[in-house]
Amino acid sequence: MADKSTSEKDSRSDMNLPDIDNEFGGVDTTHNMDFLLDIPLEITVELGSSKITIGDLLKLSQGSVVELNKLTDEPLDIYVNKKLMAHGEVVVVNEKFGIRLTNIVSPGERVKGLS
Repeated sequence: MADKSTSEKDSRSDMNLPDIDNEFGGVDTTHNMDFLLDIPLEITVELGSSKITIGDLLKLSQGSVVELNKLTDEPLDIYVNKKLMAHGEVVVVNEKFGIRLTNIVSPGERVKGLS
């Protein structure tokens, strides 16, 4: 029985397995992940929210004002693919609205938000 295990060890050491690097052409695979940089993401900035009844919704007309739940000095919520990722404030850039990031949500806070 000892001879059998010895012969198994010998046959395993004689196996010719390719190196992992050689399997991928000897190229560092981290550089092959550049395609991830082209995946489109949706960024949404939330000014605030409000709950109204259907009756109040039907009464809205041009010029109506809907009060939101955020104060003017509170940071805005920034979502990436519907996940809260940051907070920021409104800025104007070349006559267009922009958002300045003031706080990035930590990975730990993002995990808490999943539950």
